[in-house]
Amino acid sequence: MKRFYLLIALTSVLGLFVRAQREEPIVSVKVIPSAEKFKLGQTYELSLELSIRAPYHINSDQPTEDFLIPTTVDFALKKGVSFGRVIFPPAEMRKLELSENPLSIYEGKILIKTSVTLAADFKEKELLIDGRIGYQACDERSCLAPTEIVFSRKIPVEAAVGVTAGAPQDGATKEVVQEQKTPTQTKEPSPTPLSQAAASTATPSADVQKSAQPAERIAGDTAKTPGKFEGKGLFLMFLLVFLGGLALNLTPCVYPIIPITISYFGGQSQGKKGSVVAHSVLYVIGMAVTYSILGMIAAFTGSLFGTALQYPPVLIGIALIMIILALSMFNVYELRVPAFLNKIAGGSRKGFFGTFFMGLTVGIVAAPCIGPFVLGLLTYVGDKGNLLLGFLLFFVLALGLGVPFLFLGIFSGSISRLPRSGAWMVWVRTIFGFILIAMAIYFLKPLFPSALFYSLALALTMFVAGIYMAWIEPTKTPGKAFPYIRNIVGIIFFGIGLYVAANGIQGYLDKEIAAKTSSLAAEKGSAAVTNSVQWYPYSEEIIAEAARTGRPVLIDFWADWCIACKELDKKTFSEPEVIEASKGFVMLKVDSTSAKDLEAKAVCQKYLVKGFPTLVFLAADGKEIEDLRVTGFEPKKDFLPKMLKTLELGKKGT
Repeated sequence: MKRFYLLIALTSVLGLFVRAQREEPIVSVKVIPSAEKFKLGQTYELSLELSIRAPYHINSDQPTEDFLIPTTVDFALKKGVSFGRVIFPPAEMRKLELSENPLSIYEGKILIKTSVTLAADFKEKELLIDGRIGYQACDERSCLAPTEIVFSRKIPVEAAVGVTAGAPQDGATKEVVQEQKTPTQTKEPSPTPLSQAAASTATPSADVQKSAQPAERIAGDTAKTPGKFEGKGLFLMFLLVFLGGLALNLTPCVYPIIPITISYFGGQSQGKKGSVVAHSVLYVIGMAVTYSILGMIAAFTGSLFGTALQYPPVLIGIALIMIILALSMFNVYELRVPAFLNKIAGGSRKGFFGTFFMGLTVGIVAAPCIGPFVLGLLTYVGDKGNLLLGFLLFFVLALGLGVPFLFLGIFSGSISRLPRSGAWMVWVRTIFGFILIAMAIYFLKPLFPSALFYSLALALTMFVAGIYMAWIEPTKTPGKAFPYIRNIVGIIFFGIGLYVAANGIQGYLDKEIAAKTSSLAAEKGSAAVTNSVQWYPYSEEIIAEAARTGRPVLIDFWADWCIACKELDKKTFSEPEVIEASKGFVMLKVDSTSAKDLEAKAVCQKYLVKGFPTLVFLAADGKEIEDLRVTGFEPKKDFLPKMLKTLELGKKGT
């Protein structure tokens, strides 16, 4: 019988061990190169595939709140190897149960891309690509401490210089992934590379420095904050591009050809309305094909320029190009298309294919007016390096350009109602000049001393644009509506400027307030007042004194990067009933923001705290009431009864 019970015990232990072994890490990473073998002197695309286990998510590379820990990628630097700019995918904006505002997060599977270039004098037979990914994982109710995962993959190297090879081969090389047990707390995880991926405790070499490949960190926190825009304003971005395409129809190069083109469709269709509509649709499809291909090419080749975009002179050069293009929109000089291209694009061709071909080439005819805006958008898409984003942005731009053709194709009789061409089209073109200047400022963003200066520079551009377009720009027309339109456009520019300036100032103030609040909350040896609840830093002496006097203790394990912790303070500990009940407790806080705080770490280990916030109730005798422990955010209706129950148990004990 004893052997039987022993067998059952061993089987149970083995089952627990197997389940523990099978438990997947919260985040795992796969290194995916674009070629099975690398050749010297060549540049290759490199992807990091992150798999995030449900129900967890991780913060994006640009969180919407300053206190949240961003996802970061750091590669180990090696002689003869250079990495391009790290390109994160667009984040998902989602409002969680514990957050007031939508958060910028990643979940499921995501691809992080960069490029890697081998120097011609690289001497190793294998390239070891290794590094670290820093992240913070949360679910709907609580957050885990920030941590890191290391990745590594060896790729064979050929001595001969050749063209870049094809698709990734997952089985070609050995890949090692290991999650570290020691968490890190800072927004910039330690970049020191590991000599071997499996050696999570390896001591870094003194001469190894942080990889500088992420362009977002060229100038510290001020570099690249479009993550917010990409997540929160993805729909707005597409809307603006669509409206931009629609507005380009009002420029001197496009507007005059609209009625001519529709009339040509009518001649081809011999007056049949259905055929006119078909020609219009094919014309717009031709435009969409051209611009979508341009967008995809820009996105695909953008990753190849990732390394160059790290350097301030390159960013300044791109900004200067934007300004030069803007000057052409201000009519300082005129960009001309070569005559032979005009002849190819302008020649009329019969039939539906001829209409489709005209749509494909209309961009050449209209290039002097729409070219600068298109080039600016191409540069923006190339900077993002997202193939799908490039396709969709330029497809939407083509739709904006094609709407008048579709509308007039359906309602052919409306051509006569179009306003006459005139000087007002020059005024419209000037709008795009200011848009290009704004794009120049966008590319200079990493060089600004702070995000506040960037926002103010962009806002100032919008203010100047509003004043100039409404009152200074010399264009005059006999129509009565034009002055009102000028004023409306000026007001819109002013509104955008105020919005950008207000967001920049608010972000700066929030960051300053958060820093001061964090500093105050982390002070040792004095009480901190949070929403009228009297909190004290954790102390064994205080707990011992509470046990001697028969008072229960409530311990709040929190961290500055924990959303649920802030929501708990704001929504639960601010309630009058909770504040009143707290007077019967000794209220202690354990600040777990910094993993370097060994004292806080020891207390977390003592109470087996894994996620934040965690609230532990100690009875009057100093022992934990385990069934009342809280992990994650709880509203007053759930939390207050636990406080009252603890107080009631204390009364019965006495």
